[in-house]
This record gives sequence, structure tokens and C-alpha cells, in this order.
Amino acid sequence: MLTTNGSVFMPFIMTLVGIPGLEPVQCWIGIPFCAMYIIAVIGNSLILSIIKSEKSLHKPMYIFLAMLGGTDIALSTCILPKMLGIFWFNLPEIYFEACLLQMMLIHSFQAIESGVLLAMALDRYVAICYPLRHVTIFSQQLMSRIGIGVILRAVILIAPSIVLIRCCLKLYRTTIISHSYCEHMALVKLAIEDIRVNKIYGLFVAFAILGFDIIFITLSYVQIFITVFQLPQKEARIKAFNTCIAHICVFLQFYLLAFFSFFTHRIEAYINFVIR
Repeated sequence: MLTTNGSVFMPFIMTLVGIPGLEPVQCWIGIPFCAMYIIAVIGNSLILSIIKSEKSLHKPMYIFLAMLGGTDIALSTCILPKMLGIFWFNLPEIYFEACLLQMMLIHSFQAIESGVLLAMALDRYVAICYPLRHVTIFSQQLMSRIGIGVILRAVILIAPSIVLIRCCLKLYRTTIISHSYCEHMALVKLAIEDIRVNKIYGLFVAFAILGFDIIFITLSYVQIFITVFQLPQKEARIKAFNTCIAHICVFLQFYLLAFFSFFTHRIEAYINFVIR
């Protein structure tokens, strides 16, 4: 790592701030984060073990739920241990290569989770709109292809953003990242060189994954609601709605948080101005 005119050439170590402005109380903030992480790991592990052991749950809906639980464990494990290290043990340093790896894993698992949510929506669409064809359409072969496709899509779209940072951004104005983990825009904004390509590709990936998935999830549930409202029996309508409510809550939680994080890094200056 070389320093030139106040800038850093090819940094070897980056520093994660944690939560800017709340450094004195981060040790206390870490307690609820740790509790949520433990609950998430235990809860998702129970879901995985139950689905694996109970053969009657070896159905598309529960298999997708297991995939979602496994992805959630992996995603939270990529973020929380390092975050707690910052909060509790004052270990903010992270190797630049490790930062890139964490960034790729976080965004890849987010993309995988979004893909699984889309698959769950399509599963509910077929189950409610075409119940007699559900078993035929969602075969074991299709399930395997969906799993492989979701993973490949994430890796293929996320990997170039890491390559662009590694190969094109050499000079950085600082090695301090005002965040609790390595995020694409949080790191890119530290570079002195032109970052328009990085920004454009970041937007492309976001809309290619989140935008595409949200559009098709919305279309699926619009068609589901149309079909449900046309059911003649009230009990059938309530039963159909009950199978979808939990999914909708998960969709809203995931995408609202994802878009909040995404846009916060791109309108940070405006947010800081409003707060002040």
C-alpha cells in the first residue's frame, strides 16, 4: 500500500467504521444484533432439519422455504460476525481482498434470496391458478434447474462488479468505509478515479435482479388474487389467502430493506443535508 498526495494506491487493509456517529454505544447496539443473529440461525436450522426429516414436506413450497432458510443463514453469517467484531472487540480492519470477498458473498446471497422468493411466488401462482398441473410442472428436474439457475445468475452478474473494482480502481482518497460491512457503493465512492462505469453496472445489476424479480412477483400475485376472488366458496378464498400472506410479508420485508440500503448509498448526501 503506497500513499501519494494524501491518496492511497492499492490499499492492503480497509477500516470499517461500524455505525457512523454511534461509535460510543456500539457495544450496546451489538447485543440486539447478536440476539437476532442467534435466533435467525437457530430458527432457520430448525426449519431445515424439520423439512429434511419429514418426507411429507418434500414439496416445492417447503423446498423453496429450506433454500430461503439456508441462504438467510449464509447471508447473516457473512455480515454479523465481522460487525460484532467491530462493535465489541474494536476490530475494524479488514484485508482489501477479504472486503471484496465479503462484498461478493453478500450481494450474491441477496441475489439468490431474491431468486428464491421469485420461485416461491411462481410456485404459489401455479398451485392456485393451475392446481391440477402443479405436480407436473414443478417436477424434481425443474426444481434442480431453478436452484442452479438462481445461483449462476447471482454469480455471473455480481462477479464483474468485483472485477471492475479490483482492476480499474487503484487510487483511494481514504481506506475508511463508513459502514459495518463491505458494500459495493460504500467502497466504490472511496475511489479517486472515474467511477461512472461502476455506478452504471451497479444500477444494471440491481434492476436486472431486483427489478426483474419484483415485476414477476407482482404479476404472479395479481393473477393469484384475480383467481382467488373468482372462487365460489368463501372458505376456499380464505385458505388460498392464508397460503400467500406469509409469503407477501417476507417479500415486503426483503425488498423494502434491500431498496432502502440500495438508495441510501446513492442519495447519502441528500439524506445528510435533510438530517442537518
